[in-house]
Amino acid sequence: MGDSEAGLREQLVDAGVELVLSEGVQALTLREIARRAGVSHGAPRRYFPTHLELLSAIARRGFVELAERADRALAQAGTDPRAGLTALAHAYLRFAVERRGMYELMFRHDLLESGHLGLREHSLPLFGRLVELVGRIRPDADARLVGGALWANLHGVGQLWGWGSLQLAVGSEDFDRMVRTVLSVYVGTDSE
Repeated sequence: MGDSEAGLREQLVDAGVELVLSEGVQALTLREIARRAGVSHGAPRRYFPTHLELLSAIARRGFVELAERADRALAQAGTDPRAGLTALAHAYLRFAVERRGMYELMFRHDLLESGHLGLREHSLPLFGRLVELVGRIRPDADARLVGGALWANLHGVGQLWGWGSLQLAVGSEDFDRMVRTVLSVYVGTDSE
């Protein structure tokens, strides 16, 4: 692929990222992405054989950004596994709330080709870090299962918080307290 082709491919992905962040997953049509990229409505098909492939390329950007946020949070947390897990949970949920459309797209495996374009190479290591931290905190448990349940719970918190439903249900806007509460259910508290 030449430089101009690579540039147009990136331009299409850039337009898709902007679109999903501003209008959500439902707005990600080939025609609208092409319009925003300033190309003909047939142009995306030359660079992305399927709509799923283009959506996967857009989601990949989200996974890269989430991984970068997680890396920064974990580096700041130091070596304590509980501090690391707390930092990772905060980074994950902040991303979910701040980048709602992208977050939704990233986990819509019905819309993505997760084995394509390195999506798994970005998502699975993040889950692996969560599992590793859970294992260090709870060596008595199946860290993969506890980590999976924790991840599912965090995902639900991210969705419900983004919709405003969780704050209404629990009568609190204290995001940090919600994160601490979720973590305490799966890995206990510091005093245990």
